[in-house]
Amino acid sequence: MTEKTKRWLIRGGVAALVAAVALGGWLLLRPQGLGPGNGRVEATEIDISAKTPGRIADILVDEGDFVKQGQVVAHVDTQVLEAQRSEAEAQLAQAQNAIQTALSQVSQQESNRAAARAVVEQRQAELNAAGKRLARSTALAREGATPQQEQDDDAASVESARAAIEASRAQVAASDAAIATARSQVIGARSNVEASRATIRRIDADIADSALKAPREGRIQYRVAQPGEVVAGGGKVLNLVDLSDVYMTFFLPETAAGRVGIGSEIRIVLDAAPRWVVPARASFVADVAQFTPKTVETASERQKLMFRVKARIAPELLRRHIRQVKTGLPGMAYVKIDDAAAWPAKLTVNVAR
Repeated sequence: MTEKTKRWLIRGGVAALVAAVALGGWLLLRPQGLGPGNGRVEATEIDISAKTPGRIADILVDEGDFVKQGQVVAHVDTQVLEAQRSEAEAQLAQAQNAIQTALSQVSQQESNRAAARAVVEQRQAELNAAGKRLARSTALAREGATPQQEQDDDAASVESARAAIEASRAQVAASDAAIATARSQVIGARSNVEASRATIRRIDADIADSALKAPREGRIQYRVAQPGEVVAGGGKVLNLVDLSDVYMTFFLPETAAGRVGIGSEIRIVLDAAPRWVVPARASFVADVAQFTPKTVETASERQKLMFRVKARIAPELLRRHIRQVKTGLPGMAYVKIDDAAAWPAKLTVNVAR
């Protein structure tokens, strides 16, 4: 063994000894019954976006401003929508006029049908009279009291009256068809009226949505776009941080995570304010491990299994300290994995409530 190899072995042994001592000291000094993990404070982010494409008319808030739920924070130009609404109103008026026109046509065709039925009655009376004349002329011609020509003329009059009746009945049928057509035009015109009104309601909804509102109470984090820029439908304008949903995500080994359930008590200590202890509760425990090795065979390998835990801070606590809430701050989270264990003094004193 060379001298250089001996020096490397000595250094490695010293490093291993120091690591072992440090691990042993941490195991002795760590709070018993607690599972520690480090992470950063995070919050739910919401993008405030334009529903329809358009030019941003103005933005009423700046980065860092606190906004209330429903507060108008920006406007998208509505000139195109206003023009579309005017067009839809004109189409509505046209459809309403079409209804009146179609109703007038229905009335006119009903009058025509009544007149055609009267003509049918008149032609029927003429046919009856012609039939009686034919009967008389036939009897007289049989006795030789009248010329045969008169009988023939009366027979022709009967046939003519019958043809006139058929023509009048056809006119009644034509009137019925015209009435049905006019009534269908009324239905179509009324449908056009409803379609125009629906279009106006849709445009009104788009105009209302052009006033961008904060969906929740929170703080404006970014101005993604600026006034005068054109954004597409769904284009982001502002980024909002929901300060009522603040949490810290950290990881625990399998031996600790297996004993953590939803609602387990957690204490958070931020690096920026170590004297304050923030109470929280576990709102999520992953059921799938992270950092899992391909082959898990030994106990030491199983200790590499890490599970993600989400510690959520109570919304009422956040509301009381809304101005002090900051995201991105690093810190430590301690979760009680032993119900019988008590919180150590450093995690129970000065709890921020």
